[in-house]
Amino acid sequence: MATLMTNLLLTACIALFFVSAATAVGDSPFIIAHKKASLTRLKSGAERVSVSIDIYNQGFSTAYDLSLVDYSWPQDAFDVISGNISQSWEKLDAGGIRSHSFELEAKKQGMFYGAPAVISFRIPTKAALQEAYSTSILPLDVLAEIPPEKKFEWAKRLLAKYGSQVSVISIVGLFIYLMVTPSKSNGLKAIKKKR
Repeated sequence: MATLMTNLLLTACIALFFVSAATAVGDSPFIIAHKKASLTRLKSGAERVSVSIDIYNQGFSTAYDLSLVDYSWPQDAFDVISGNISQSWEKLDAGGIRSHSFELEAKKQGMFYGAPAVISFRIPTKAALQEAYSTSILPLDVLAEIPPEKKFEWAKRLLAKYGSQVSVISIVGLFIYLMVTPSKSNGLKAIKKKR
């Protein structure tokens, strides 16, 4: 399922870049925005969502009066901890990039499907504001129950993965130790005298 989602997202990004290359031949800005979100579990049991949005101007002219708004985070489920869910810039030159990030704290448990952020901008040759949308984020399993790890579970996994190599190295090491270390047993003395 995750591979299918990754392949679908990759295909969508590639298609978006081909469309942007085909439409960017005009003398206007072409805005592409990529939105990312990641979860961080705190020791207190709370969970933080870090959101970053990168805005690219793939066109051949400057975009003016850029504003970014991301209202996809409901107030009953998330609190803004740092940054703002909106940002504005005076302009974005052709080939330029702007980045914006903010951090939220989750208040509710469950799957969250975030909508794209909205970027509005002005083109000098047009009176109306233009709009562009960021990519959506993959579903987030907010405050998911993490099953407690059983004792020695990690040791079992390591033993299953590297058990044969550890046993061979142990046997070789024991053999070398017995051959190099002088022993007080009569059996080893007899072997050494025959040599």
